[in-house]
Amino acid sequence: MNVLVVEPGYLPYEKEVNGELKDLQSIVGGFIQAIYPFKEPVALVCNENGINEGLEFNRMIPEREYGGIFGTFFICGIDGENFSSLTPEQMNAYKKRFRKAEVILAVNQGNPIILRADALPKKPPRKTTHAKKQRKR
Repeated sequence: MNVLVVEPGYLPYEKEVNGELKDLQSIVGGFIQAIYPFKEPVALVCNENGINEGLEFNRMIPEREYGGIFGTFFICGIDGENFSSLTPEQMNAYKKRFRKAEVILAVNQGNPIILRADALPKKPPRKTTHAKKQRKR
């Protein structure tokens, strides 16, 4: 399934996942929790214990008063009781929605003060290259 991954400080990016629990957990770095803050049928899947594990603040989700998400999360579609791929329209909408990185500057009477800034593009992991051994002739 095709999901949108949102990491703290980075632009969201598309990722193809197979939907197995261990793979979903590896994206968020622990046990998953699905929340449904948006009106359309999508899930925001995050680490269920991100704040207590000291994960980095990621983005505010003010819809339905969910508050902040700590650690990496992903957005996916919903098909009945199962997760599914986002449509291309949903993918574009949520890329736009999460294009700014967010940092908590302070908390005033329980309300976080957030700074929004341009997010960094996620660089692909470096591939290890090994020099080819030449054959002796």
